[in-house]
Amino acid sequence: MKLTSPTLIKVALSAALIGSLAACSQTPEQSSQANRSSASEVMASHAVPLGEANPLLANWQGPYGGVPAFDAMELKWVKPALQEGMDRQLAELDVIANNPAPATFENTIVAYEKAGRDLDRVFTYYGILSANLSSPEFREIQKEMAPKLSAFYSKITQNDKLFDRIKTVYESESLKTMRSDQQRLVYLIYDGFASNGATLTGQARERYAEINLELAKLHTKFSSNVLADEENYVLFLNKEQLGGLPESVVRAAAQAAKERGREGMYAITNTRSSMDPFLTFSDERELREQVWRTYYNRGDNNDEFDNNALISQILKLRDERVELLGYDNYAQWRLSNRMAKTPQRAMELMESVWPAAIARVKEEVADMQAIADAEGADISIEPWDYRYYAEKVRKAKYDLDSDEVKQYLQLGKLREAMFYVAGRLFNFEFSAVPQGSVPVFHPDVRVWEVKDKTSGKLVGLWYLDPFARQGKRSGAWANSYRSHSTFDGKQTVLSSNNSNFVKGVPGEPVLISWDDAETYFHEFGHALHALSSKVAYPSLNSGVRDYTEFQSQLLERWLLTDEVIDNYLVHHRTGQPIPDDLVAKIKKAATFNEGFKTTEYLASALIDLKLHMTDPQGLDPGKFERETLEQLGMPKELVMRHRTPHFGHVFSGEGYSAGYYGYMWAEVLTSDAAEAFAEAPGGFYDKEVAARLVEHLFSIRNAQDPAEAYRAFRGRDAKVEALMRDRGFPVGTEVKM
Repeated sequence: MKLTSPTLIKVALSAALIGSLAACSQTPEQSSQANRSSASEVMASHAVPLGEANPLLANWQGPYGGVPAFDAMELKWVKPALQEGMDRQLAELDVIANNPAPATFENTIVAYEKAGRDLDRVFTYYGILSANLSSPEFREIQKEMAPKLSAFYSKITQNDKLFDRIKTVYESESLKTMRSDQQRLVYLIYDGFASNGATLTGQARERYAEINLELAKLHTKFSSNVLADEENYVLFLNKEQLGGLPESVVRAAAQAAKERGREGMYAITNTRSSMDPFLTFSDERELREQVWRTYYNRGDNNDEFDNNALISQILKLRDERVELLGYDNYAQWRLSNRMAKTPQRAMELMESVWPAAIARVKEEVADMQAIADAEGADISIEPWDYRYYAEKVRKAKYDLDSDEVKQYLQLGKLREAMFYVAGRLFNFEFSAVPQGSVPVFHPDVRVWEVKDKTSGKLVGLWYLDPFARQGKRSGAWANSYRSHSTFDGKQTVLSSNNSNFVKGVPGEPVLISWDDAETYFHEFGHALHALSSKVAYPSLNSGVRDYTEFQSQLLERWLLTDEVIDNYLVHHRTGQPIPDDLVAKIKKAATFNEGFKTTEYLASALIDLKLHMTDPQGLDPGKFERETLEQLGMPKELVMRHRTPHFGHVFSGEGYSAGYYGYMWAEVLTSDAAEAFAEAPGGFYDKEVAARLVEHLFSIRNAQDPAEAYRAFRGRDAKVEALMRDRGFPVGTEVKM
């Protein structure tokens, strides 16, 4: 997941980051309670000595154009750095607003781009502390600062003099004479203000700011509740309860238990990376049900961390806020500057795929039930059985054992494979930076230098934080600590990938599943998107939500190319390449279980969009989820990928709210673009198609309307039929993108 937004550019980017990143021994329950009870005492110890310089505000020093001082990142600096950063940015913006000279592109738009750099640096540290190193102490800071940050954003959007100058440039005749990227920049900044309340006056303006303040608190509380449930629920097993689990899963579980002070036991943590393999392989049906319920009930346990009441409040406030702007519902407002443009177009795409997806689920369940019956299991397939029996079907229909495949998927080798792909397509060369030469925020983090292979010029750095740990949010995501720009001196890119792979026994390679390998490539696609940037202005590195996942989804396709398979998928013990017959089975099973994957995703995306198109007054989130899924004909044998009470994409912030459909919108582009490579003489490494890809779809970032950019690459709009072919679904009625 990439956290970017075109709305209000720098201001909204920061707001989305604050909300969204907060949400991926003793027992965890005891530890969490102890930490909460002592949080105020610990916070008191983080007072800043008078007169001491705050390192979080300092310009980045060292090589590569300066790097974050992660080694100086202490909690005591966070609040004063945020406050000082906000004060400085407001002062910089006041200078722009009160400039007596007529508003121009240079003295208003460019000046706006330069403002807030001190706060940008602080947000880099804040994002790491929120997503990668969260703690009860930090969450106290987050809770305190969320409303202050919201008030800060409102001061910017409600700075009439500043907005008037931006509007003047936007409406000026000189706009027509500017470069296309400059016109795009002016539009994005103007639209960011206008669509976020800058045009409101009087009581409406005051209420808009109040709503943002309330939402900031609720988003923070939502994500904290989810993280609490992920930390508080751990299933500890003994040796007798490990039936069916592969050696790699057992070893990882043993290590997880050891890290939690329970050496000799085996820990299944409440994260997808731990839950998924357990449900796939464990022979213990009662334990599978327990792990399944614990995972899918996050935020829905009718306790102090329950999120249902928060969801109701969030929906009401969002609806009230967009009503002030003249929109019928939140989804209409949210999609106004996306590729889809309207909720109806997004809904049309999803509803065109939904029937084929649930029809495939029925086929998959029938295959699973047949195996269960043949084994005399005397059960009907339930959601906690789906992965387990799907694995049996995979073996029966395709003679494909996912654990056998896993033996050839080493994390380190896959990283080398990604570097190879980046070299072939982007002409990038990755070289490990000696440990200790660049500050990192955790011993697990490693850093690589990225150069252009031909010129030898530095492109930037790539940071990798691969492993799960307490305090790190679940999932996988990409960030840029610094984006490319040239308008005020060239800035090198500092990009990062973050994952939650279960760390194995020290000294042994970490083995991951095929799905996790695809996710690894996916997130690296986000990093390559950042590293490829050629834009002049920082704000043009922002993303359009239903487009920004396209580049990352596309990169997943190179995992299955012959060059990667032949050179990087080798057995972790023997070093032998993956056998041809096993590769053939993988390719043959490419659309296996596609009903499950598509349906669980689409259910979440449909619920998200429908929630934000519905009158929220009196809405019960749980009842709405149940009744809507029933109306859709949701198969009872599986559940939404993200149930509403832990749907962090949507309720920990506003990055994906009414926008989770964007993954499928982007997947249409992905499938269509993949066919362009498949049709080329050089296949997925065709130089001409790769050059067009980099030029029009990676380096351009948000300097051009995404629809225009895609047409420049493909010569036409994307076709939904490509997605249907990709998933092995019948090609139905054409949907216009």
